[in-house]
Amino acid sequence: MVFVLPKTLGTPTGPPPHPNGSVWPGTLLVEEPLVFSMPKKPGKLEPTQVPLISGHKGAVLDLEFDPFSDSLLATCSEDCTAKIWQIPDDGFKGHITESVQTLKGHKRKVGCVKYNPIVRNVLATAAQDYEVVVWDIETGSQKLKAEGHTAIIQSLDWNYNGSLIVSNAKDKMARVVDPRQQKVALSVESHVGVKGGRAIWLGKHDMFLTVGFGKNAMREFKIFDLTAAKEITCQNLDNSAGIVMPFYDEDSDLLFLAGKGDGAIRYYEVVPGAEGNSIIEPISAFKSNDPTAAACSLPRRSCDVSVNEIIRLYKVTKQKIVPLQFQVPRKSDLFQDDLFPPCRSDEPALEKDAWFAGENATPKTKSLEGGFVASTSSGPSFKKVDDSEKELTPAELKKENETLSKRVAYLEAEIAKKDAHIADLEAKLAAK
Repeated sequence: MVFVLPKTLGTPTGPPPHPNGSVWPGTLLVEEPLVFSMPKKPGKLEPTQVPLISGHKGAVLDLEFDPFSDSLLATCSEDCTAKIWQIPDDGFKGHITESVQTLKGHKRKVGCVKYNPIVRNVLATAAQDYEVVVWDIETGSQKLKAEGHTAIIQSLDWNYNGSLIVSNAKDKMARVVDPRQQKVALSVESHVGVKGGRAIWLGKHDMFLTVGFGKNAMREFKIFDLTAAKEITCQNLDNSAGIVMPFYDEDSDLLFLAGKGDGAIRYYEVVPGAEGNSIIEPISAFKSNDPTAAACSLPRRSCDVSVNEIIRLYKVTKQKIVPLQFQVPRKSDLFQDDLFPPCRSDEPALEKDAWFAGENATPKTKSLEGGFVASTSSGPSFKKVDDSEKELTPAELKKENETLSKRVAYLEAEIAKKDAHIADLEAKLAAK
């Protein structure tokens, strides 16, 4: 499905013919095993034709492809682990049940995974233990851990140069985390509603956006200035109930907001330097009768420059995955360098040891004139962590049982104390 954006980025028209392409999963909550398919042409696959990636012992809560290798996929799960999977270069030959790396260290469900955008083999995860952990996925080792959250972390996103992480948590706070200092650098109130929210950086700018629910369950978004540590604007969307999924194209400064259960996907232009509400201008919306279950966006290097496609989203519905191509019409067949400035390449800008030592760099870029040409760098060499469960001896089982019994007794005593305290307070209140 194709949508054409006029030169003023106005209302889309369409749809022309359905495009060919691969299906890329977005951030989904799916029951294990994870279904992943890359059809050569659009169409329905029978269940027996769909290869599976199956290895987690619980539901898969998030996933992301490696920005420097299209064959590496990170997933995380309710089983308290994250895993790295390698897609064969010649495609699936069947199900994949063995990961190339397992990241173990979180004490509760792992809900977010996010690759560093400028350093190869560096991954951030967040779990319900309220910790943000940065990993070296080659060795499977935990390199950094930032504490400071007080509730479940709902989203993570690295900034443009991969030095900071923004998170949104269930305690209605958005935080900027400095992972190498292993601390929270900034905390701001995001949205007062109890439903889920998200936070993302606005591309190359020192600003981040949060989406969530305000008073009276109204969906809204906010933009914050990192340098000034203040809110720039807060704007209402509507009173629908679905969580909003934001996507930002850093090369065109376009923001897309897709709501779970919505047919429409709104898009806006961000105007850096403007003040107040004028920092973001609504453009239009893609409208459909099919509710959105999930959505994702492709990197700019995957767009078709020959038709001036500036961004491609994939909309997941109950029965299909729909590619949405946004194009800017031009009469000329020449390469449009104003639409396609050099974009992020698939080469890292820093070695991971330099990044862990404190160095920063901006992403490497590559021209799209003539189409994107992938680099030929070699992939990572994994030293897989042994994730097999050790069978305990009878003596070890007895010791563990004693430890857990003591813990249960302690917790029961604490509950009894609190119950007595509550009863005492209720008696005093009744006596007044």
